[in-house]
Amino acid sequence: MSIALKPVHQRLHLYTEGNDTYLFTPEGNDAQALTIHRASGDITLNRLKVPLPPYALRSSKVIYGIIGLISLSLSEYIIVITGRESLGRLMGHEVYRATNFDILPLNPHVSSHNPPHPVESHLLALVRSHLHGGNFLFSYTWDLTRRLQAQWQSREKDVGKPLWQVADDRFFWNKFLQSRLIDLTTSDAKQDLSQYILPVMYGTFDLRPAFLHGRHMQLCLISRRSRFRAGTRYFRRGIDHDGHVANFNETEQLVLIEGQTTPGAPRPEDDSFATKLSFVQIRGSVPLFWSEINTLRYKPDLQIMDLQDTTNAMQKHLTEQVELYGEQALVNLVNQKGHEQPVKEAYERYVAQINVPKTRYEYFDFHNECRKMRWDRISVLIDRMQEDIDRHGYFQLNADNPTPVKMQKGVIRTNCMDNLDRTNVVQAALAKWTLNVQLRELGILSETAGIDDYEAFSKDFREMWADHADAIAKAYGGSGALKSDFTRTNLRTRKGLLEDGVKSVTRYLKNTFFDGARQDGFDLMTGTWRPRKSPSSALFLITDGRPLITRSMPVIASFSLFMICAGLTLPRTSDYSLFYYFMLWFTLMSIALIFMLIHGIDYVAWPRLIPPTDVIYYNGPGFRSARNGMGLNPKVAGELGKQHNLWLGSGRVRTATEEVEMGTIKKRVD
Repeated sequence: MSIALKPVHQRLHLYTEGNDTYLFTPEGNDAQALTIHRASGDITLNRLKVPLPPYALRSSKVIYGIIGLISLSLSEYIIVITGRESLGRLMGHEVYRATNFDILPLNPHVSSHNPPHPVESHLLALVRSHLHGGNFLFSYTWDLTRRLQAQWQSREKDVGKPLWQVADDRFFWNKFLQSRLIDLTTSDAKQDLSQYILPVMYGTFDLRPAFLHGRHMQLCLISRRSRFRAGTRYFRRGIDHDGHVANFNETEQLVLIEGQTTPGAPRPEDDSFATKLSFVQIRGSVPLFWSEINTLRYKPDLQIMDLQDTTNAMQKHLTEQVELYGEQALVNLVNQKGHEQPVKEAYERYVAQINVPKTRYEYFDFHNECRKMRWDRISVLIDRMQEDIDRHGYFQLNADNPTPVKMQKGVIRTNCMDNLDRTNVVQAALAKWTLNVQLRELGILSETAGIDDYEAFSKDFREMWADHADAIAKAYGGSGALKSDFTRTNLRTRKGLLEDGVKSVTRYLKNTFFDGARQDGFDLMTGTWRPRKSPSSALFLITDGRPLITRSMPVIASFSLFMICAGLTLPRTSDYSLFYYFMLWFTLMSIALIFMLIHGIDYVAWPRLIPPTDVIYYNGPGFRSARNGMGLNPKVAGELGKQHNLWLGSGRVRTATEEVEMGTIKKRVD
């Protein structure tokens, strides 16, 4: 199935004419060049065969696509792809990952490498960090953002359309950055910039050849991350008022099987597979208004906000999923005891209350069922879900039949607390179960055989799912997935437990001390926060508004530790004097550490563009496990936080346009 879409330019040459223009010229004689005027910001599509300006200088770098334009405090910038890596050829279409980027300022007086103001430097650093920290995928001729079944269903009306017009809005990651080009294209029929608008997807792509019982095939795994409510683990939880949930990912497992050929016969051309199979699953945060408040402690404070809009938001979310995918089997893996119990109970209460048609809730106590490394017990969940899996089915398209043999009529929506580790294990198990069914129904496997009976094939499958799990976990949680040893080897090992311990510590450090800047990058690049054209209005981004005593405590603790270590090298002339020496520095270090623990919230690297102050100091109906890290009197701290926004928002009282609603974030200008 190949849809003839309007192609996107694959290689561009960049010319600059002094400080006046950027000129992007595609390879080929019959293509129109694109001119962007730096002074005015105007974008024009040149007429055919217009000669280059006589003084234009050509850049040494090849441009592989325009990601879009972003406006910061001093200038607008063009973000372009200058490096790409081919990940494979899917049904005749090359799929790439962006590896290098350039940021081109429109303002001729601003350098992207050495901007004249520290606020602009900070914002550019956020852009670069986001670009180099993400996994951005694209294809010039194939819509990566939509699953195979969705493409088949709209194949007739999509013919001749540009890629950006058919892309799934949820997974069109650079939609905000491309808005200038899209608006110009839709408003002016003479300025069709579609061949310059390259949809980029944030996700994973893995394509591997396989051979089983004389049949050549390809295994492909694609995950698509939603740009709505995007962010990091502790700073994007739950749902917003539009029904978008955090860490929403669509995962599609493709199996492309070639027809039977005689020995020595030539291999078929691309996209001539005899059978194409697609199986889709989704994951997303528990659709409630909830969060975990980081306080420097390993386990954060759990908070559930019972807002009036909770029922409406959850209904929006589930209704949208039913409209997009069909029936929904909601698999919840959150623990039924301890820290996670309130989330499970609130989820079940609201699901029962709204009772959305074509949805069914299924609870599985993952940690209890699989305790003592009994990971084979996941089969219990699959047995419970078998009726749903059979009814939902999968998508199957045969080359000799113009209509699909099967359509997928529903999906399983899996979640745990983070939608990472437990979710990965369960989704991989469901995918393997479905793959076994598919290969048996095609006669490639016998009724009693499974892919685990064929080590080479099984190893590729396991590694694909483990790599996919690691990528999603790094994007959201900051480290590779836990429990991935089971996904890779079908065994839970003590070595895997040790590795999980290291990953857990890595997550804690990143989530506590680094994810604030990462969250700012998400908010900036997706258009959730937009800067004013005045760097002085955003000085709070580069200043520390905390009281002096708060800022001094880490310095005191560090210096005290240094003096203790230095004291170990002193000559032992008098144990009596050394006792007082060590007592002094141990006392100072202890006081500093205790102060930091009591005021832990002040030491977390919170997002600065949209600080979640109203969530941290929420005092409305709901549940809060504790008020750790908020000082000696958390009730007073809560009131002050609501009134003055504390230091998280630069010490200013927010204006109406800057308000952050519970569980959702309005687009705002600062």
